[in-house]
Amino acid sequence: MGMPLELNTMIVTKGREKRVEENLFLLEKEGYRLYPIDIPIDVRKTIDSDSNGIAVIKKMEWQNKQTILTYQLISLNSTN
Repeated sequence: MGMPLELNTMIVTKGREKRVEENLFLLEKEGYRLYPIDIPIDVRKTIDSDSNGIAVIKKMEWQNKQTILTYQLISLNSTN
């Protein structure tokens, strides 16, 4: 029996991220997803939107058919 697994090279938040500290965020995604850890990757609100910034994933957990990411935003692309 196999385990469904998705490989991702960007973080797509869909507005569901939660701020833990100043630049540290928590995001829960459905399903099992694999992300690069300790490498800067793009953060977007939707897959087709412009980049919101660059983040480094500090922690990734799989539990109850969910992936829980803890990431640090290292660069913010402001629209102002």
